[in-house]
Amino acid sequence: MLDSDDRHERRTAIIARELARYKIDIAALSETRLSGETELEEVGAGYTFFCMGQPVGQPRQTGIGFAIRTALISQLEQRPQGLSPRLMTMKLHLKRGRSAILISANAPTMSNDDADKEAFYDHLSSVLQTVSFKDRLFLLGDYNARVGRDAQTWPRVLGQHSVGNANSNGSLLLQTCSEHELAITNTYFQQANKLCFFFHRQNIQTPSFSH
Repeated sequence: MLDSDDRHERRTAIIARELARYKIDIAALSETRLSGETELEEVGAGYTFFCMGQPVGQPRQTGIGFAIRTALISQLEQRPQGLSPRLMTMKLHLKRGRSAILISANAPTMSNDDADKEAFYDHLSSVLQTVSFKDRLFLLGDYNARVGRDAQTWPRVLGQHSVGNANSNGSLLLQTCSEHELAITNTYFQQANKLCFFFHRQNIQTPSFSH
């Protein structure tokens, strides 16, 4: 259960109101810093939160989750499942018998040990390998990485609107995307410089999640 501290409830209420204002149906959450596993509905705003953090009693670091418009919960084939404080998955029913697999991820920062980074990407890769190609795959989250602008080296991963210079975290991310045929779609159109990425499998049309 969510910590009973009113501060945490207020945060989810604020987030829910902002999601409703921008008409967002599903959002990936990172750095939630909540302990244990949480499922909480903000009834007034119409969103349900699913979060997973470090075990109770351990430092409240990282934390992962989804915020979902409550009206969409009935369309879930698989409710959000926390795999670790850095990875959570869910499965959403689409039209014509199709499904969408969504993964919320929060990668280690540059200051984390290399072993932590390798463990995260190994876990992520093992999860990606379980997703059937008949399903539509969406990988969301914060990867604490800069992937650079070398679209020639990564032609099916990077678009023409990536910014900055690649760092070591970015190299790990690019390699993972290449291995699993993922395109970093945020680099395919002009936008503000940020560290959040959205991915989908190549040659797949992006579905709408509007209710």
